[in-house]
Amino acid sequence: MTTEQAATGPLRGVRVLDISTILAGPLVAQILGDFGADVIKIEHPTRPDGMRGHGLEKDGHPLWWTMLSRNKRTMTLDLGKKEGAELFRRLAAESDVVVENFRPGTLERWGLGYDTLSESNPGLILLRVTGFGQTGPYSRRPAFGTLVESMSGFASLTGPADGPPTLPAFGLADSLAGIAGSSAVSMALLHRTKNGGKGQVIDLDLLSPIMTAVGPGIIYADQLGIDQERTGNRSSNNSPRNLYRTADDHWLAISTSANSIAERVLTLVGHPEVIDEPWFATGGQRAAHADLLDKYVGDWIGERTRQEVVDTFEEAGAAVAPVYKPSELLEDPQVNAVGMVTTVDDENLGPVRMQNVMWRMAETPGNIRHTGRAFGQDTDDVLAELGCSSDAIAALRDSRVV
Repeated sequence: MTTEQAATGPLRGVRVLDISTILAGPLVAQILGDFGADVIKIEHPTRPDGMRGHGLEKDGHPLWWTMLSRNKRTMTLDLGKKEGAELFRRLAAESDVVVENFRPGTLERWGLGYDTLSESNPGLILLRVTGFGQTGPYSRRPAFGTLVESMSGFASLTGPADGPPTLPAFGLADSLAGIAGSSAVSMALLHRTKNGGKGQVIDLDLLSPIMTAVGPGIIYADQLGIDQERTGNRSSNNSPRNLYRTADDHWLAISTSANSIAERVLTLVGHPEVIDEPWFATGGQRAAHADLLDKYVGDWIGERTRQEVVDTFEEAGAAVAPVYKPSELLEDPQVNAVGMVTTVDDENLGPVRMQNVMWRMAETPGNIRHTGRAFGQDTDDVLAELGCSSDAIAALRDSRVV
């Protein structure tokens, strides 16, 4: 058993009840925990969070869970039973934030709606995460990230120009919503501080954050009556912008959003003459000549190794980056110098490397105090903090409330 570190972040003293499942809601709670919050992960006694079964395992221990559920205490509680709902109300009365992702109306059916919870805790913040929001014709539809990645315009814009729409190979919509949700909770905590301790409900749908990330498609459609089209690895906004294969069979990404970078790249690859072409003056006009520019850049890169290209571009002040696999990311000098990946001791796996906290604060830095815990590991401790005796806890366990 490793010694747990003390919380260092700005949310020390904030208690979060995480009753959400899978990814978006749990990621919100993970980020809050990374920055000091006391997060209690509550799971059904017989139906653990499905995230425990997502991804690969090592020696029977789920690795994604080990990362996503870091900095959380775990307990079991059946919110659908009268005794469980009452225990949750008592927990919520002493907490600052509740994160949930049930279908709209579920908490109310259990007698755990915000009106009820806020009676004993007016400062409570309730973050409600759903696919499409608490209201509207889709509000009760089951939804996963895949569905909103399709609806948001992301899939429509992703993939080869002459190929089908393409979905991401990871939880993009959920992850964006998780990051957005942590921001929303932080805003609500600030509002509470500045407005007499009043809490509020946050209605976060999965669709809105990824719609924002996709970019200007909505305003283009509204104002110009056009839909953006897939361009593969090219961009309609600048060129050269693509992936290029090196002589040693690696891939490199280049972007030239700034004209000065485009000039450096074309000079570097031996074609400074195109800089004087009238169409070279803007990214949009360069994009119309992508075939030519890609040939110039691709031919030059194809004759050199990845390291040669990176070193030469860096010396010239031109922008380039390798297409990494995760194993290569682990060894990158910048990632390691800044501490974007850190090592955490896990009581089952030993030292494990994982993504560090997402931003670095000079005065109140976040930290990872422990990895994801076993199912219900902290149930007795949390109930004891509520004043439950060992006999009462045993009775709750016998009745499958916990």
